[in-house]
Parts: sequence; C-alpha cells; structure tokens
Amino acid sequence: MLISKMAAEGGGKEMNEIKTQFTTREGVYKLLTHSEYSRPNRVPFNAQGSIPVKVSFVNVNDQSGNGDRICFNVGRELYFYIYKGVRKAADLSKPIEKRIYKGTQPTCHDFNHLTATAESVSLLVGFSGGQLQLIDPIKKETSKLFNEERLIDKSRVTCVKWVPGSESLFLVSHASGNMYLYNMEHTCGTTAPHYQLLKQGDNYSVHTCKSKSTRNPLLKWTVGEGALNEFAFSPDGKFLACVSQDGFLRVFNFDAVELHGTMKSYFGGLLCVCWSPDGKYIVAGGEDDLVTVWSFLDCRVIARGHGHKSWVSVVAFDHYTTSVEESDPLDFSGSDEDFQEQVVNSGRDRANSTQSRLSKRNSTESRPVSVTYRFGSVGQDTQLCLWDLTEDILFPHLPLSRTRTHTNVMNATVPATVLTPSTTATNGSTCGTNTPGVNSVSTTLPRSNSLPHSTACTTSTTTTTTNNSNKPGGGIMDSAVATGVSKFATLSLHERKERHHEKDHKRNHSMGHISSKSSDKLNVLTKSKADAAKTLGTPLCPRMEDVPLLEPLICKKIAHERLTVLIFLEDCLVTACQEGFICTWARPGKVGLLSSPKQASCPNGTIV
Repeated sequence: MLISKMAAEGGGKEMNEIKTQFTTREGVYKLLTHSEYSRPNRVPFNAQGSIPVKVSFVNVNDQSGNGDRICFNVGRELYFYIYKGVRKAADLSKPIEKRIYKGTQPTCHDFNHLTATAESVSLLVGFSGGQLQLIDPIKKETSKLFNEERLIDKSRVTCVKWVPGSESLFLVSHASGNMYLYNMEHTCGTTAPHYQLLKQGDNYSVHTCKSKSTRNPLLKWTVGEGALNEFAFSPDGKFLACVSQDGFLRVFNFDAVELHGTMKSYFGGLLCVCWSPDGKYIVAGGEDDLVTVWSFLDCRVIARGHGHKSWVSVVAFDHYTTSVEESDPLDFSGSDEDFQEQVVNSGRDRANSTQSRLSKRNSTESRPVSVTYRFGSVGQDTQLCLWDLTEDILFPHLPLSRTRTHTNVMNATVPATVLTPSTTATNGSTCGTNTPGVNSVSTTLPRSNSLPHSTACTTSTTTTTTNNSNKPGGGIMDSAVATGVSKFATLSLHERKERHHEKDHKRNHSMGHISSKSSDKLNVLTKSKADAAKTLGTPLCPRMEDVPLLEPLICKKIAHERLTVLIFLEDCLVTACQEGFICTWARPGKVGLLSSPKQASCPNGTIV
C-alpha cells in the first residue's frame, strides 16, 4: 500500500510518461508526430470492449515513388490512405477510401501483394460476424462477399491472409477454433457445407468440402480448443504456425496438412506469432506476459523473454536489423572497458541482413559468425519491447567467458503460483519427420547450473483418409469458375453478441499475480487444467529455470491505451494503439520530418 501511495503521489510519474524516442545500439528512434495516422477528426476512439485496431501495408509500385498504401480499422470504420512515412506529413483529409459498416465491425485485413498495381489492389477484410469481404479500395469496388449468410462459420474472424505465391487462395481463422481455405474464384453454397475427413492427428483435423461442384471452403481445419487467435506462414510459404486460446503453438506442413511440432505457453492462451526471416525460429506471445522463442529445427523452446506487465498482443521480427556478421572473435582478455568498446564497434559496423546472409550461419567456416536476430513486441501494458536473440542463446554449446547480450537465466525465485508441482513428464514435443537436415543444437544452458532437458522428438501420428490429391494445390483447387456475387455497400447482417465478453486485463498484471480468471472465456475445465500441469517441465513447456530468460533491450511506455500493432519497415517502425492512433517511429538516420511550424497533436493529446 505504501508503494502504491508513493506512486500515486508522483513516485511513478516518470514510469507513466509517454516516450517519444528511445535508443538502441543503432542509434535513436524518434516518433514523428506529423506522420501520425488516425480518423480524420483525430479524436481518440472510445476503446472499451472494442475490436483491436489493425494495420496493413501494400506497395503499388507507383511511378511517382510514393507507392506505399496503408489500411487500418477503427471501430466500425475502415480507412485507406497513401502512406508517406518519414518523408511527409500525413494528410488525413484525403483518404483514398473510407467505409463505415453497420451491424458488424472489421477485425482484420490483408493485401494481396502479388497482384497489387497502381490501378487496382485486392484487400480482404474479416468481420466480427464471421463474414469476409473482398474489396478494391482504389477502384472503390466490392468484388465479392464470402460466408455472407454465416453458414460456414458464425464466429468472429481472427486472422486472414493470402496464401503466399497465390493470386486467388486465402486462409481465414475464426474464434470457433476453425480455419478455412478459400479460393476467391469460387462461390459459397446456399446451404451449410458438408465435410469429409481428410486427415487428423493430435488435437487437430482437416476436412474437405463434400459437394458435387467445387465450392468454398476448399478445406476446413479444426485446431486445438478455443479460439484460433492468429496464424503466420513461414517465409517460404511451406509451413503454417498457429496459436490458440488453449495455449498451444502448432506448426503444420501446409501442403501436406501434417503437424510438424508443438509448444505450450507457460500460462493462458497464446495471442500472436511470427517467423524469423530465415524461417528457423518462431516467436509467440500471449497471456503469460512472456515472449517465447521456439526452434523450428529442433522443435523446442530455446528462450523466453520477460519484460511486459500484461498480455503480449503482437510479436514481429525486424528483418532490417536482424543480421549475420562474419568477424574476428572478440578479445576477452582485456578490461571491461575494452570489451564494451569492441561490442559497440561491432554493433556500429553491422550491416542490414538478407536471408542469404542468414543462411551462412550454418556453414562450417574457420571464422566465427556473429548472429543477431532482432524482434519486437507490444502489449496491453502499453509498452514496446525490443529484443536481441544472439549466438549465446542460439548456440549454447559454444563457450563464452562473458555475457554478450541482454540475457540471463532465471533463478529459483519464480513465483510459487506459477511453478506448481507437476506429475512425471509423459508428454514430449512432437517434431515432424520433414525437419530440414541441420545439425541439432546442444541443449546445455549457457553459463547455467540447470540440468539439460531432453530434445527427443516423437513423430506425430496422423491418419490419412483420402487421397493426397485433395491437398492444397491439388485437384480441389483447379476446377470451377466463380459465379457472380451481388455487390453490397455495407454489411447489415444481424450479428449475435458473443456470450462471453473479454474481460479487461489489469494494467499491472504480472507473472507474480497470475490468476485463473484470464481463462474464464475459455470455460476451462478441471481436466484441461490437469493436462496443462502435466506439460509443465516437459519439452512442450520447460520450467522457467530450464531455459535462458531474455531481458529486453528497451521497454518503453508509448501509449495510453493497449497496443495492437507493431510493423517493421525499412526506414521506420509502425505502432498503433486502441485509441486509433497509428504512429511512425523513424529509424536512426532516417528522420525526414522532425518539426513543422504548425502544431501537431501527439497520441496523448499534448501539443508539440
């Protein structure tokens, strides 16, 4: 109580201050207040209990050199603007397209980058009522509506993405835990679809649509228990990572519809997921306030990061800072000052990476390879965290006499409410037999007295019930041409209100105060809790002291409301909060707009 009183009287004033810049080894990142996007009136959106604000980008290869376009949803509204980034101030008075929906709200959206031109773009939009809309905001046209009568799925659309390399296929997940593969050229039936089993395995099944003529959906995936919160394709498009409200990360071979591997959160549901640029690592975040790094090759957790005080809503890799550097080894024989100078100089000389350079880290060359993956996270605690994943975590078998990254290994001071005694480990992580042939990484912890854990992977059992010609890319996608679907101006369907509203998460929710209330919306049964306890201490969910614990490079409060967007671009990073403010942070040396004679409003309402 004394601490809370001091904070209320000014002791926590500095912590509650909104940051407008932060510093990393590359330099200073600065908020460009004039590059802020929002609703034209700049009035903060009443964020209580609303759909999260999401942002999508596309480049239309405009000859003017300003081809970036931005789409974002705020409440019932959807906006489409020219994105000027760090170059010029945002002009909110001239949206290319604006739509206001009735009876339902946009929840997510995705551009088809493969077909985008200066004259036309294909934008998929998912809605809270389960519908899907294909629109062209440049032509101001509505092309098609999918699941219009909600016969396929009545629950909220949680994520929608075009299948990589395809002009017509897209994947959609719902709060029901189902995921559907569509072809934009095909229609949806006038009756509820009938399905036949294609394949099933550990807590997942895949069905094909049973009909005389080809119709949507082509495939139906049922994954885990509870909502399927997000999914992400691997960089090569061959694998699919899914995170669900049951706390599991599941990675599938998308074309073969087979489970490759799984991971369990430390507590609660997983809300977000992303891949490293080379596809070798996956980061997930969620209701345990942690970011968890999972090795695709070894099917195991290799690190966790603790910096957030509430649920992690978005994780993303920074492709432009992630790097592989071939250099002479650092000299550890000198003083601490000499060592720090080497690290600083090494950071200054690190160039922007490409996937080809990342692949060099597995080559056997005489010169050491310094690996640094940069990723970020934002959460409901309104904080932005940046993390570095370095070689002492990736290659723990290599001896290091001094710490070269912001990492440590958690001691035995983990809250007793989290580290409850578990039964003998019987569940191991599953790892598909199609793992690329790369040498397995040693499991010994860097500079730690913790016991190593087993990395034995057991092949997941799947049952095939139909011919493989029906898998994605096979016969089910190569027939039938879509018939006309009537255009519509707004979605005015009667949407049923969800019975269980998501409860607001406490701002100061931390690992030490985790309560079972965060799982109320899942209707978690005693059996489910028992199963979760069995996974703790196994490769599916190692204990906190059994894996390295990352510390964030920076952890800054940058908004008043919960953060819902984090996107890394070449010259900036973009964040958004639930009030509907989309902010641009210029990278070091990329500041093209810092001041203006006109006054501009910041997200916190102050005048700069």
